[in-house]
Amino acid sequence: MPKIAKIVTEVSLNQEFDYKIPQSMRNELKIGSQVSIPFNNRDIKGFVVGFSNFSKFENKLKSITDIVGDKPLIPHSVINLAYWMSDYYCSPIENAIKALLPSVIRKKSIQYKKQFSATLLADTKENITSLQRKIVNYLEKNGSTLIIDIQKKFNCSISPIKTLAKNEVISIEEVKIRRNPFYNTDLIPTQPFQLNNEQENALKKIKENLEKTPSSVTLLHGVTGSGKTEVYLQSIEQVIKKNQGAIMLVPEIALTPQTVNRFRARFGEIVSVLHSSLSEGERHDEWHRIFDGSAKIVVGARSALFSPIKNLGLIILDEEHEPTYKQEESPRYHARDVAVMRGKIDNCAVLLGSATPSLESIQNVNCGKYDIVKMNNRIDSKKMPLIRTIDMTREIEEIGHPSLFSRELINAIYDRLNKNEQVILFLNRRGFSSSVMCEKCGYVNECNSCSVTKHYHKTFNKFICHICGEEEEFPNKCPQCGDPAFKFSGSGTEKIEETLLKLCPNAKIERMDSDSMRKKDSYEKVFSKFKTGKIDILIGTQMIAKGLDFPNVTLVGVLNADLSLYFPDFRAGERTLQLLTQVSGRAGRGNILGEVLIQTYTPHHPAIEASRTLNLKGFISQDLKFREEMNYPPFSHIVLINISGPKEDIVVNCINSFYNELSKIIPKEVKILKPLPASILKIKGLFRYQILLSCKYTAKITKPVKYILKNAKFPKGIKIIIDVDALTLS
Repeated sequence: MPKIAKIVTEVSLNQEFDYKIPQSMRNELKIGSQVSIPFNNRDIKGFVVGFSNFSKFENKLKSITDIVGDKPLIPHSVINLAYWMSDYYCSPIENAIKALLPSVIRKKSIQYKKQFSATLLADTKENITSLQRKIVNYLEKNGSTLIIDIQKKFNCSISPIKTLAKNEVISIEEVKIRRNPFYNTDLIPTQPFQLNNEQENALKKIKENLEKTPSSVTLLHGVTGSGKTEVYLQSIEQVIKKNQGAIMLVPEIALTPQTVNRFRARFGEIVSVLHSSLSEGERHDEWHRIFDGSAKIVVGARSALFSPIKNLGLIILDEEHEPTYKQEESPRYHARDVAVMRGKIDNCAVLLGSATPSLESIQNVNCGKYDIVKMNNRIDSKKMPLIRTIDMTREIEEIGHPSLFSRELINAIYDRLNKNEQVILFLNRRGFSSSVMCEKCGYVNECNSCSVTKHYHKTFNKFICHICGEEEEFPNKCPQCGDPAFKFSGSGTEKIEETLLKLCPNAKIERMDSDSMRKKDSYEKVFSKFKTGKIDILIGTQMIAKGLDFPNVTLVGVLNADLSLYFPDFRAGERTLQLLTQVSGRAGRGNILGEVLIQTYTPHHPAIEASRTLNLKGFISQDLKFREEMNYPPFSHIVLINISGPKEDIVVNCINSFYNELSKIIPKEVKILKPLPASILKIKGLFRYQILLSCKYTAKITKPVKYILKNAKFPKGIKIIIDVDALTLS
């Protein structure tokens, strides 16, 4: 056994530290073990990432104090994944290691919940009271039972139960109690459905790839409603038969309840769930179910990718095109790319599913890196919805004023409600109004910390900044000139809800956005109500746009489809098409033909037109050609360097120095743009400037960037963010 352990500490210094391994620990210590170590006159924790017999600091080395826990918390292969993430995404290794474990596991801040359970020892009914006889009969029938449940069942104190234990009729022991995160516990088990020809062909290809060595990546391009989830389920069934595990990722927490319920109905208790809406205790218990092997299937959002699943055989990313798979904090990884890398390291298959694949994945298919299977038709011969655009410019001309709802959409809503059908209305902006303006002096309420206007939220009667969250009570007069007349500009989901309540006073309406979904089980409750017909109209933002399957939804209305179209980003058209196609796919999934009405001011824009005609192939071909001509991703990689600080002049000096030094050492193949202010100059009191670089090979950018970061010194208060494969240029 080696004498020296290489340890990554919880202090972010982007390096390993060598520690002596005490003789008593040499047989127990493993890669992935958590340890206590002395560090700068205090005890901290770290993780063992390697071993050695030599160190250049051998005479100065301190010894490991203790091993935390009896088993390594991180599999060796996942530690290798962390090192790849650290290198590729220019992230300190400590941040990459932290990303692998929920904080509740890393910090051991919560333990198992424990209660007492009663078990029948002797089947005797002599010399016991009537109540005790009932308890004995109950235990005889039901087996070991929590004492708290016995007390609730018989409305009794602890006394008769203790007496039974004293007389050795029952035994009482402490047991671990699992905190159950599942809202719906009464699921009807399902069996695999009969697949149609397209689903069969997809499953056949996936089965072939499950047997491949090395691992493979398959893109499942299936239209909305084509039955991708059933293909996922039957693919995982193949993996379970081989005594392997699977990870199923979804892009939004809102999708988790429906996905988890479908998986639990098929696979039962071997399904676990991991996402940020779980309580700390639930996350602790679910992670340990995966860790000890009792859960073989993990369903969750981005971070579930790092689950310590045993014998991993398959990773699935549903809606692989979604930008929410990109992490916003260091390490700024993209779950799709990290999933592909974990597939290589663990030699497991990766399946990427989408009705609107990202251009990156399409190009990887075109150049032979990924396999592809297509499902072009909805299951059971159901037709795609009828999609029409409504020109809101013409609507304004005809009615003489702007309106949230076109006459055609209002009539369509009335028609569907009269038929007891359900409606989804989509607007990608929460709040009541995008801003409030004084018509007298032109005052607009801007955030003090960010260079954006605050949004008005009527529910809270507050201005709220959607960047930093700063709140301010709504004033009853203009803060600048004192005029009480405010004019609301723009509209959000809250205003849509208020207007709709006036138009449809008898309808049951619910709103789903990050303001209304603040409680832990909000998503599940709303989806349950919508599924059972207790909601007629569901209004929402992106969280209702994808993955949801409600057969009675026959109308989808899109309000202001242009919102995402004119962001200063080369991906704006692609994202608009994806969003519109996804939300359109919520209509007509039952036996009634669906209808989609898209309100837009630019009905002839290529992305809007493609979403109306469902001509994704034409748009993709055109957009790829444009990207290739401009050398944009997926034909290059981009890296965004963002430098921020509280004093603008210091930030400008720093970014100019960074640019000048980088220009001296950057390879000639790398395109580097001069420093510019970020599209939102100020966020949370910090001024932001950025440099954009692009190249076919990421390492040609990141290697010189790392060199500067290692050797340059920056003033206090300056923050530097390196965003590799950035999805937004702001």
